[in-house]
Amino acid sequence: MEDVSSLLHGFAIVMSWQNIGFMMIGILLGIVVGVLPGLGGPNGVAILLPLTFTMNPTSAIILLSCIYWGALFGGAITSILFNIPGEAHSVATTFDGYPMAQQGNAGQALTSAFTGSFIGALFGVLVITFLAPMVAKFALRFGPPEFFAVYFLTFCSFIGMGKEPKAKILISMCLGFVLAAVGMDTVSGQLRMTFGIPVLLRGFDFLVAVIGLFGISEILMTMEEGLAFKGKKSAIDLKVVLKTWASLPRYWLTLLRSSVIGCWLGITPGGATAASFMGYGVAKRFSKDPESFGTGNVEGVLAPETAAHAAGTSALLPMLALGIPGSATAAVLLGGLMIWGLQPGPLLFVEQKDFVWGLIASMYLGNIAGLIIVLATVPLFAAILRIPFSIVAPTILVVCAIGAYTVHNAQFDIWLMLIFGVVGYIFKKLQYPLAPMVLALVLGDRAEDAFRQSMLASKGTLGIFWSNGLVGTIMTLAVAGLVWSLVSTLLGHAKTRSRTKAGVA
Repeated sequence: MEDVSSLLHGFAIVMSWQNIGFMMIGILLGIVVGVLPGLGGPNGVAILLPLTFTMNPTSAIILLSCIYWGALFGGAITSILFNIPGEAHSVATTFDGYPMAQQGNAGQALTSAFTGSFIGALFGVLVITFLAPMVAKFALRFGPPEFFAVYFLTFCSFIGMGKEPKAKILISMCLGFVLAAVGMDTVSGQLRMTFGIPVLLRGFDFLVAVIGLFGISEILMTMEEGLAFKGKKSAIDLKVVLKTWASLPRYWLTLLRSSVIGCWLGITPGGATAASFMGYGVAKRFSKDPESFGTGNVEGVLAPETAAHAAGTSALLPMLALGIPGSATAAVLLGGLMIWGLQPGPLLFVEQKDFVWGLIASMYLGNIAGLIIVLATVPLFAAILRIPFSIVAPTILVVCAIGAYTVHNAQFDIWLMLIFGVVGYIFKKLQYPLAPMVLALVLGDRAEDAFRQSMLASKGTLGIFWSNGLVGTIMTLAVAGLVWSLVSTLLGHAKTRSRTKAGVA
């Protein structure tokens, strides 16, 4: 009851015209940030952080957090309409969102993505509000072995549940691991595969690679097929939104499961990107029709968006309660708190109650306002499909180039984007999956760091990954899933051979 009373007090603080105005401005700016490939929530918040130095801390955190919510919503727009992830976590949304748009269901895909995002964020805010002490204590149990176990489970899930040939999945994933290893080794400080090129010291940035692999390659594929959108024109209105909402209750288990996964990876912290991939993989694993994933299944849109928003929202919990940022954006906001003269940690809930509960209340209102704003503009975004591709393609190229350049303000990244675009085009022509390579690229260095730190702590003993019930359970699930996928593949080959022999006989 004390938490409820504090939350109501937070709503009273937020419900001023000034703070509501900052909330709306933040959401609109965030949607623009999310739509632009390569910019992203962390960069958008970091760029606008200096504008808040003279503001009231409560108003400042409301503005910046709403930029974050808007960016999370906006990342799905270009992913669904153009197969270009506006945010890193939106990669998994492209797997089914883009096929839905090309089938003339852009409105349903966008509405599902926005609604799933809202549900995931709401779940995350509820966790922050009512389960903060217990969840924060659980997060403290995670060390390098637990983090590696989570990443390993994600990799094994992708191999086990991928519909492509296992060899192609492994080749794609291994290439991603190689690319993730380029640059300075964070453990030893040594340079790896830089070949004397200074710009490779920082390695291959995930967003630059994704813009090329998905955006540029898609333009090349479309140019080859006749400079036209492959999908049907989509008429979007209120009926589409209401019809989509009416169909969502049947996916309540997927939404709940993805929300739990997102909160878990947001707090531990695994990140919104890992949460979106894992949410997608788990939804596919438990689906009654897993073969439809990748061809335009609405669950393939709901699961990653719900998980990503739950992770992005719950990542603020360890920042507020422990002073440990759960995401890149949370790290930027942590710096803002320091500048505003606030000290994150357990005492923040006691000494700065107005600030903390005002922020939590703004999460509720900000997500509601964000959902209304993006749904109100669904017809505008879906209408992009009606513009001739010969006009849209150059615009996309320019936006992609700007997005790649703004990551590090380096011209080299534009060339790198084009190279990755050609690689993505070749992969698509040879029918190699891009998702495993992207997953390995974004999580490979983190998994390597966690593994090496675990080995240093255990003096090279792999038993550390079964040293307690938590890490042991995760690792056992990962190994079991990988072994079962290999066994099922061998059994499938054996059945095929026996049928062939029977047919010949």
